[in-house]
Amino acid sequence: MNAQWIDIPNVDKAGFSGYLSLPPTGRGPGIVIVQEIWGVNSHIRAVADQYALDGYVVLAPDVFWRQEPRVDLDYEGEGRSRAMALRQAVDDAQAGADVAAAAEYLKGLPEVEGGVAAVGFCLGGQLAYRAAAAGKVDAAVAYYGGGIQNSLELAARITQPILFHYAELDKLIPAAAVDSVKGQFTGRDNAGFFTYSGVDHGFNCWGRPAYDQKAAALAHGRTLTFLAEHL
Repeated sequence: MNAQWIDIPNVDKAGFSGYLSLPPTGRGPGIVIVQEIWGVNSHIRAVADQYALDGYVVLAPDVFWRQEPRVDLDYEGEGRSRAMALRQAVDDAQAGADVAAAAEYLKGLPEVEGGVAAVGFCLGGQLAYRAAAAGKVDAAVAYYGGGIQNSLELAARITQPILFHYAELDKLIPAAAVDSVKGQFTGRDNAGFFTYSGVDHGFNCWGRPAYDQKAAALAHGRTLTFLAEHL
């Protein structure tokens, strides 16, 4: 892969960076891939590379840079404890503004042709939603976006296309929470919702026990269709 870490300078202080992965052609529409609480780890970098192979210029910003730059955490043991601590230290509104800044920076790269979307996972799903509410992306995708149900006041600001993926067995985002998000988009034609039966939170991550190949492939295909239609 043609990938490297780059600085993202358009924020309030130095030190913000992200993993940039280019498609084989070197050019294409842009995607901001937004991490889970485990950092821009090997899985998120692989997801970025996956979308780059699909023809997109992909930037995965380091959401935890204000707390601890470039963490790369495991899913169990000390990695899990550290991830939970970092999650508690993050200001979601500030992190959402950082993701929006990353999207603006990505739009300005000469390799980007066309629109820019945000695709986020768990915490990253919420931050993609926030970037959409800020008007800084042309489309957004939230995989089991943690905390969106607690930020429903932002939904009215989202006029661009947005896609939500949820897991039926997700105890962190129960059906009532999903319904509350859906309710904010009732009567509007810019939002799509998919719930995947028999799977749990994190089903897209092949490094976790919750990984489900069928659901992950189906969600990826739907995401690619959505992005092709709107970027």
